[in-house]
Amino acid sequence: MIDFYTWTTPNGRKVSILLEEAGLPYTVHPVDIGNGAQFEPAFLKISPNNRIPAIVDHEGEGGPVSVFESGAILIYLAEKAGQFLPAQGVARAKVLEWLMWQVGGIGPMMGQASHFANAAPEQIPYAINRYIEESARLIGILDKQLADQEFVAGAYSIADMAIYPWVAVGFELIRSAKPEIVGEGAHTERWLRTVADRPAVAAGMAVPAV
Repeated sequence: MIDFYTWTTPNGRKVSILLEEAGLPYTVHPVDIGNGAQFEPAFLKISPNNRIPAIVDHEGEGGPVSVFESGAILIYLAEKAGQFLPAQGVARAKVLEWLMWQVGGIGPMMGQASHFANAAPEQIPYAINRYIEESARLIGILDKQLADQEFVAGAYSIADMAIYPWVAVGFELIRSAKPEIVGEGAHTERWLRTVADRPAVAAGMAVPAV
């Protein structure tokens, strides 16, 4: 059994999608980041960076294993399940490069765009435009990658699971704000529909139920 600590954010939903896709048994522990639950001592023992998601795998090698950081969790769980991440070679490298692209790029950029546009105590036009433009540039890259293949790294993988929750919530907003950068985005639209139609994705996007 896996204890899954999460909240209603794209980073959390990356992991719940994989748990559902792989059929791994898990128990959800909502961590209300709006009320500071991520700073509670018990959670910090699992996730010292005070961020969700985090897991505790009670059937890990040698006993319970805790893992924090969404990218690390995806790799760990994919290897545990033997699914959605090739074991070696070029195919593995392609999945990992797009996973890292999400972790280091489109996730942080969209997150900052949302913060400065919606949550910052002061509206700073330069910051808002900077992060929206970079998000738009990255969506353009994604669209080109999807032009000649169904999924981001070839076969459906943890790269798609990582990218989807972010793009699903931000694509239309970013495209409407920066159409001159994003372009038509038809390949991304097709990919979003394809991924959304997967039952495990729909289930994962509903976790946690709060």
